[in-house]
Amino acid sequence: MRIRANLALIACTVAAAALAAPAQAASGAAAALSSSCGGDTHCYDMNEGPGAGVMRDTGKSPVNGTIGSEVKTGVSFGGGVTGYTFPRLAPSITSPHPEHLVTIPDSASVDPGDRPYTITIRYRTTNAFGNLIQKGQSATAGGQFKIQLPKGRPSCYFKGSSGRVGIGWSVAINDGRWHTLVCTRTADRVTLSVDGARARVKNGVSGTLNNSSKVTIAGKSNCDQIKTTCDYFGGDVDFVSLSKG
Repeated sequence: MRIRANLALIACTVAAAALAAPAQAASGAAAALSSSCGGDTHCYDMNEGPGAGVMRDTGKSPVNGTIGSEVKTGVSFGGGVTGYTFPRLAPSITSPHPEHLVTIPDSASVDPGDRPYTITIRYRTTNAFGNLIQKGQSATAGGQFKIQLPKGRPSCYFKGSSGRVGIGWSVAINDGRWHTLVCTRTADRVTLSVDGARARVKNGVSGTLNNSSKVTIAGKSNCDQIKTTCDYFGGDVDFVSLSKG
């Protein structure tokens, strides 16, 4: 995403407007998301050119990511929007493809700990499965967070020292249009909003989440397609941010 906007813009509001006028609003939504990258936020605009190997963090304390060789970077989606394309990999593939992933190294600033934490991601897909982003897996010591797309319906959850709390969207949104997901964990609930619509809420305490895993975008890193499926996402992503409250 190439276009910056005024800090007063609110990402979710502009994302909602994108549904009404997709061709014009794409760059506006991109600008609003970029404008939200202050404070303790890791912000990935995904503006790198073709063949890039590093995903740059434009936050104030950068933690750059590593781009796998299967990921197409520098893809122009029109309206001033640039991002990444993750090719579709069938669930039935017989071997893992770690080169399909973008990874962000573990660090104290990336882990939620016991603080409020917000994951924002803008994507589009026509597929009905795949993991968009996660840190850790189901058996990971220290917990896990994850956004996945079962049957095209996004769901987000946090698993920490006090339990697992998650919420899913009620309808599928694998319609090939851009959508912005905002998932927030606070002390006693998890909320999920899509394109600025009223958030769905699940009350519950997840506790402290602090693991040694990398953040992975577009699938799992610890998988073999035999005992553990890799759940690769296929589609486009043009923005990710991870923010502590």
